[in-house]
Amino acid sequence: MNTEQMENGNYSTEIEAFIHEYKAGLADLKEKLPEVVDQYHAFTGACFKKGKLDQKTKHLIALGIGLATQDEYCIMYHTQEALQKGASDAEILEALGVSAALTGGIAMSHGATLVQACLEELPHRKH
Repeated sequence: MNTEQMENGNYSTEIEAFIHEYKAGLADLKEKLPEVVDQYHAFTGACFKKGKLDQKTKHLIALGIGLATQDEYCIMYHTQEALQKGASDAEILEALGVSAALTGGIAMSHGATLVQACLEELPHRKH
């Protein structure tokens, strides 16, 4: 998305333009798969309702998952939503840290178990 597109859409930031692009894509998809998109919105709406966890916390969790799965639209959308629900910069950065620990932990746990098991059990030349 270039600056001209961003200016024509009256978005103050490139991030807002990308979030709009995501929402426009969902609207387009809804025309093609209305029941699926409606059910998706109903499901996610129920998931993000205030419950035992407040909405800010839910969006911080979603941000961490978006980071772990490298979903750029979710990263932008849930950062925006967390901010709108009152998250501070420090809370967002802490969620980033937890996500980094988890994704690093995934590699470490697979290395500590699966990779070592493969090295022990699979035939190969030892150097």
